[in-house]
Amino acid sequence: MKFLLTDSGVTNPSIHDALVGMLGRPIAESRALCIPTAMYGHPMAGPGTRAWQFISGTSENPMVDLGWKSVGVLELTALPSIDADRWVPLVEEADVLLVAGGDVLYLAHWMRQSGLTDLLPSLDETVWVGLSAGSMVMTPEVGEDFIQWRPPTGDVGPLGLVDFSIFPHLAPEGMPGNTMAEAESWIQGIAGPAYITDGQTAIAVVDGDVEVVSEGTWHLLAGGRTASGAE
Repeated sequence: MKFLLTDSGVTNPSIHDALVGMLGRPIAESRALCIPTAMYGHPMAGPGTRAWQFISGTSENPMVDLGWKSVGVLELTALPSIDADRWVPLVEEADVLLVAGGDVLYLAHWMRQSGLTDLLPSLDETVWVGLSAGSMVMTPEVGEDFIQWRPPTGDVGPLGLVDFSIFPHLAPEGMPGNTMAEAESWIQGIAGPAYITDGQTAIAVVDGDVEVVSEGTWHLLAGGRTASGAE
């Protein structure tokens, strides 16, 4: 699987071009599935109006509204209640999965419970386009600052399919979002490296190669948690 881990969606031409390159075809010839699940677990997101805005492509985060050949909805909380042959072929046929932000651990939990996590290794050419939590879910850890919901299984880890963490929504001091001072405090509880990103930044991962795609501001920080403090 290829990963385009965005902070706030496909917000500029550089990220758009990276997406097209990863698809290997124009967006107008590509089939998409959108996954709104993470929104339901976050108190500031959904369910409700914001979930509908994401699905309908009317949110302020460009993803669903890019002009895809087709767009469908894959709701992970529903998948355990239906047969796999009802949804697995849809995922296998999709060129891209568009994954909303919200609560990271809620998303990780339902990816595991639904069986989507087990399917990912077989999706060699599929592009995962994450938005905020939809990107962070692929990292090894998110830190306590980004945990609003804890799964009943007790598993508080994201999927760890990339080897870095992400601190999203970097904003100048006094502006809405997260400050650099907050990022530097957060990184002290993270074991490995982490990218600090703003709304004009994405991280592309293809075959293990990592590239930062940005028309904004980003930083790469070394993790501050020592080995003795690692989980």
